[in-house]
Amino acid sequence: MTGPPVLREDGDLVAQSLEEPELFARLYDRYAPDIHRYAARRLGTGPAEDITAETFLIAFRGRARYDTTRGNARPWLYGIAGNLIGKHRRAEVRALRALARTGHDPVAESWSERADERLAAGSAQLPLAGALAALSAGDRHVLLLVAWADLSYQEVAEALGIPVGTVRSRLNRARRKVRSALGADPAFTLDPTEVV
Repeated sequence: MTGPPVLREDGDLVAQSLEEPELFARLYDRYAPDIHRYAARRLGTGPAEDITAETFLIAFRGRARYDTTRGNARPWLYGIAGNLIGKHRRAEVRALRALARTGHDPVAESWSERADERLAAGSAQLPLAGALAALSAGDRHVLLLVAWADLSYQEVAEALGIPVGTVRSRLNRARRKVRSALGADPAFTLDPTEVV
């Protein structure tokens, strides 16, 4: 007895979901936790629930327009989420500025397991949050897609619908501004995993 074909690529899954809509749930199962985590880091857990749900609703409704030659739907989904986060940009900037003032980040605290990690991270959060808030929306979005969503330059380009060269220049500019805001030596290399 043979079961349904194993779908190895997201493009195949999206294409088959046009005839069998319930297959789209597999895409949700694969990527919803990552999209939620990314949105939560950008906006907090409350809005992240809405962003995640709306991302997949928009993707489901627009799946007929998806380029099925793209095997990986991850950049497409992050692009949708990014557009939705952009609508909440003012809230994000307010949250970053509040973090810069108060040093309180409930999302990061929930991920820290040891007190010494919280103390070390807390000392860097204030200036870093201020530096992120001062970035343009485009620069901040590229930096955080690389640092928090772990997307490659090509995936960021696909997610945002911009050339890879623009991704590189925005990322370089964002890193330079963050280093400068943190008072770091120009030779200092920012580790993306240390971004708030």
